[in-house]
Amino acid sequence: MDSSSSTATSTATARGELWGWLALTVLGCLLVLLAAGRAWARVTAAGAVAPAGSDLSPVLTPLALAGLAGVVAVLATKGAGRRVIGGLLALCGAGVAAGTWTALNGATVTGWLAERNALHGVTAVPWEIAPLWPVVAGAGAALMISGGVVAVVRGGRWAGMSARYERSAGKDDATPAQDDKALWDALDRGDDPTR
Repeated sequence: MDSSSSTATSTATARGELWGWLALTVLGCLLVLLAAGRAWARVTAAGAVAPAGSDLSPVLTPLALAGLAGVVAVLATKGAGRRVIGGLLALCGAGVAAGTWTALNGATVTGWLAERNALHGVTAVPWEIAPLWPVVAGAGAALMISGGVVAVVRGGRWAGMSARYERSAGKDDATPAQDDKALWDALDRGDDPTR
C-alpha cells in the first residue's frame, strides 16, 4: 500500500471516528434533556403534583445544553483548545451524574413534595421513585463523560471545521495587501475605485 492510500484510509477512519463521537455525545445530551422534563417520582395521593427531574435537580438542563455547546465547540476547534473543551464536556457529564444522584435523595423528593403540595396539610405525601428517567439521565451522563474523554484523547486526530477556511501560506498572501493599497491610493487621489 502506498502512502497516499494509507493517508486516505487514516483520514476516512478519523472522519468515521468523529461522526461516531458526534452521534453518541449529542445522544447523551439529548437523553439528559429528555429525562429532565419527565416525572422522576410517582405520587400516590390524589391531586398531588409529581416532580420532574429538573425540579429535583435544576442543573440537569443547563449542563445538557452546555454539553451541546461543547460538542459544537469541539467541532470548531483543534489542538489544545479541543482538549480543554473535551475536558469541560466530561465535567458537564460528571455534573449531570452528580445532579441525578442528589435528585434521587429521599429528603430532596420529600422536601419538594411538601413544598409544592401544601394543600395536603402537614401529612407527608406518599411517593416512590419512577426509575426509568433517572436511568436515562444516568446513561446520558455516561455518554457525555465518555465523549469528553474521547475528545481529549483522540480529538487531535480529527479535522477541524475551520480547516477549509484557513489561508494557505504562499505568494498569494501578498496580492490582497497590494490590491488594498491600490484602492487606498485611488481614494487618496480622489478617484472612485469602484469604477
